[in-house]
Amino acid sequence: MAGSPLRATVLRAAVDYIAAHGPDGLSFRQVAAAAGVSHQAPYHHFTDRKGIFEAIALEGFSMFTDALQGAADSDTDDPAVAMLDGYVAFALEHRGYFRVMFRPDLNGLSESPALLETADGAFDVLVRLVEQILGPDAAVADVRARATAMWALAHGLAVLLIDGPLEAKLGPVADRAALVRAVADQSGLAGPARRARPRR
Repeated sequence: MAGSPLRATVLRAAVDYIAAHGPDGLSFRQVAAAAGVSHQAPYHHFTDRKGIFEAIALEGFSMFTDALQGAADSDTDDPAVAMLDGYVAFALEHRGYFRVMFRPDLNGLSESPALLETADGAFDVLVRLVEQILGPDAAVADVRARATAMWALAHGLAVLLIDGPLEAKLGPVADRAALVRAVADQSGLAGPARRARPRR
């Protein structure tokens, strides 16, 4: 994490707390105790909880963009499924970040140009991949529709796996990648992407 060692320690403690308990109960006192610093120490870098959440979201979206780009660049015959799986894998592996990134009520997304730009970067990766899948003649509306469908599917599945009743209702998920592919097949997002992808 960027910044001073104290700032990095405080952010790490906050991310770990959120991964275990969710973001709503986070307090400076709890973060300070978890970080092993005085209860005043977080105030040296953050004026309030929103500042911590914004920093977490900013770093989270930067990591998220890298993860999605890695999925987009992977050598696969099904780039749509690779992207969907990259999304869900990031959420499960970085749930402390994920639980904050999509909470504008916590992170102040609309008030932070830097955060908004970083968040848009992740969606841009998805849009570029969809443009590649559909080809240069695809209509803007078709690109938007497929990108939105992929985003909604991946995000919904990630939330169900992290905080939803999916495993309680349907049993434990032994193979995340297999589940993502099966859901993509059921939704119709996997097959057309494989057929439409241009040859290398």
